[in-house]
Amino acid sequence: MAVKIKVLFFGITHDLTGLQQEQAEIPEGSNLDGLWGTYAARFPRLNDLSGVLLLAVNQEIADRTKVLQDGDEVAFLPPVSGGSSEDYYLLTRSPIPTADLVRQQKAGEDGAVVVFEGVVRNNSHGRRTLYLEYEAYEPMATRKMQEIGAEVRREFEVDHIGIMHRLGRLEIGETSVAIIVTSAHRRAAFAACQFAIDRLKQIVPIWKKEHFEDGSVWAEGE
Repeated sequence: MAVKIKVLFFGITHDLTGLQQEQAEIPEGSNLDGLWGTYAARFPRLNDLSGVLLLAVNQEIADRTKVLQDGDEVAFLPPVSGGSSEDYYLLTRSPIPTADLVRQQKAGEDGAVVVFEGVVRNNSHGRRTLYLEYEAYEPMATRKMQEIGAEVRREFEVDHIGIMHRLGRLEIGETSVAIIVTSAHRRAAFAACQFAIDRLKQIVPIWKKEHFEDGSVWAEGE
């Protein structure tokens, strides 16, 4: 049985394929990685972007293991313009694909890659946590993350920085935020990553609600 999806191409992927969008039929149970393989075989020059391309499903960055459903919209997203070509500042309601993001950022000139992942833990202030919920003032949150990136570049000698924050419901053990910094030297990468997460907690309008067995509460900001 075939699944019908819509595929969008932006930036250089539009040039490499000659397409802006098309309707595609794929076998039921196909995932993003399979779809990528189909288009990479059809348009071999896409393989040049394999390390930096992100894929979004229904306007959310998605892991390549995600199984596609009938009616889904898939977008091929090369690095965005503005600042470094490998910098990004993203919000998502899907699991954060940290390993894919690291592969996107690493370059030959890098001697260090520092990754910070904020992870949902099973307790808070002596109470058992069931799950968390995050919400954001999304346009402002993205702009503030971009400001943090600019601050990092002014203060530290880094090659690239990426910040991705998860929204919605998160279960225990899931990643809520990932910050990835690459640099020629480890000291700058460590310092920049610490600076970025501290600033994110201070100025980015994202709120966390903690759910416990006996109720829920919004976490206090810094």
